[in-house]
Amino acid sequence: MKKRILIIDDEEQIRKMLSLMLTNEGYDVEVASNGNEGILCYQKHPADLIMIDIIMPEKEGIETIRELIKDYPSVKIIAMSGGGRVDPDAYLHLAKYMGASKCFSKPIDKPVLLQAIQELLKSDANM
Repeated sequence: MKKRILIIDDEEQIRKMLSLMLTNEGYDVEVASNGNEGILCYQKHPADLIMIDIIMPEKEGIETIRELIKDYPSVKIIAMSGGGRVDPDAYLHLAKYMGASKCFSKPIDKPVLLQAIQELLKSDANM
């Protein structure tokens, strides 16, 4: 059975690029444009992994991660940030503290991202 990945990012180009890349790798992909939409998607169709941008309108990534971890403690999350008013590392450090499994600055190196996804989904299969 295909593993499901939920991508939550406000940038349409990022959603399309990640969705195409992951679909080509054999994953079932769903997308959401903000944290509120992402949480609703996850509640309706839980994913094996969530990839989430940190800086977004409506409900930003840190708040969304906090909510998802509170309601679904075993959820696997990859946080991504291109930065904002501060260096992306500051946001990613906070995301890791809030429960993100892995964190990456944008742009993300494709082989590194795919390796992280495989590791997280493999650890899921070993449980």
